[in-house]
Amino acid sequence: MAVAPLPMVQMQLAFAIGLIGIYVGWRGTIARMTGFYDLSGAVKTLMFGLVAGVFAASAIDALLLSNIRSETVNIVWIGAVALVIAMAESAFALFLLGRPRTVGLRASAPYGWTLGLGFGSMRAAHLNVRLFDPEVWPGTTGFEAINIAVALALSLTACFGHAMITAWQGSRIIEHQRARTFFTSTLARAILIITTVLAVFTPILLIFVAPALVLLWDSSQRNWLPAGMTPAASQAYRRTIRQTAKHKRAAEQRIPGHRVFEEE
Repeated sequence: MAVAPLPMVQMQLAFAIGLIGIYVGWRGTIARMTGFYDLSGAVKTLMFGLVAGVFAASAIDALLLSNIRSETVNIVWIGAVALVIAMAESAFALFLLGRPRTVGLRASAPYGWTLGLGFGSMRAAHLNVRLFDPEVWPGTTGFEAINIAVALALSLTACFGHAMITAWQGSRIIEHQRARTFFTSTLARAILIITTVLAVFTPILLIFVAPALVLLWDSSQRNWLPAGMTPAASQAYRRTIRQTAKHKRAAEQRIPGHRVFEEE
């Protein structure tokens, strides 16, 4: 029987932290889209992302992580391999989000968001296992409190990064800009792959990706995810968001035992 690289508890924690990114990434705009998109289809797309993410994580481990550990690889090789893997991910996303039924529903962007969450969570879970393994990079990796925090940051970075890239790709598919999105998303994914892989050995590298995620977050929530809505649906969606905020404030200010009178 093959020996697991980590004790079972640590393995489970590594994968659990990787899946946290899905929970956090599902909150926000995508969670408010029930009724505006077929979110059951988004869940199916998430499953496709989880499966594809396993294959991508295995390729990254075999072609990048193992060579970096042995110090027999240069930056040109890392970039080339990351670019090939990123091209495969972009092509898969283009195929899945560009299917006639998905485009007909104008759901390519929200489906892209959940597909990206699946990509990122499995990649992060695999990297977390390596991060907790003290044999990967002695003195840096290992099951320690600081590395648990790094694993959480790595999971959020991978999940949000892939979700934003794939949602942007989906929003452009609706606008019939497939070729342009393929090359741009491939480059963005390659940068994300290189950064997250090297973060296992040098965690501070995540700082270089975090500002981009913060800057693009607002665009992804306001523009890319609702990109497929018709003008009438978009108006109804904005009205729903305003009413939700209003009801939340009323609930917070309500005095228990008092009748609530709401003006129409």
